[in-house]
Amino acid sequence: MAGLSIWHVLIFAIVVILLFGTAKLKNLGKDVGGAVKDFKKSIKEEDMASLLDAPAHAPTPTLDHQHPPADGPVNLKN
Repeated sequence: MAGLSIWHVLIFAIVVILLFGTAKLKNLGKDVGGAVKDFKKSIKEEDMASLLDAPAHAPTPTLDHQHPPADGPVNLKN
């Protein structure tokens, strides 16, 4: 499989410029740049919203044998 040389890339670029023109390529670049900028902005807003919705810290679960009830052990037998 042959690789692309600099000449292949230049010829391709010239053909694209001749087909679409520099004005359309400039507008296309502007549109793509705006779309990327909006995408990054929405990702940041989503991250900030999820951080604000999350609790500051989750309560740690405790086991009963670590913290016995204040009134003494529970007798389950009648």
